[in-house]
Amino acid sequence: MKRHYNITVRGRVQGVGFRYNARRQAMTLGLDGFVKNMPDGSVYMEVEGNQVDLDEFVYWCHTGPSYSRVLDVIVSISNLEGFTGFSAY
Repeated sequence: MKRHYNITVRGRVQGVGFRYNARRQAMTLGLDGFVKNMPDGSVYMEVEGNQVDLDEFVYWCHTGPSYSRVLDVIVSISNLEGFTGFSAY
C-alpha cells in the first residue's frame, strides 16, 4: 500500500548537495515526490511509495550526503497526492 510522507530535514543541509542526493536516493528506491530548499535553511520533501522504501529513505535522510550535518528529521504522514517521478526545486 502506498503512503505519503512529509519530511523536513534541519541542520547543514543547503549548499551541500542534499537535494540532488535525496532525488537520486528516492529514484533508486522507486519513490515519487519532490524536494526543495526552504527559506529557514531546512530541506522539505514530500515523498510517496511503499512503507519499506519510505522507511529506508527516512533512514538515509538522517545522514544525507557526506558534507551535510543533519540535526533533525521530522516526518508526518499525509494524504496521497499521486506524484509521478521525483523533482528537485
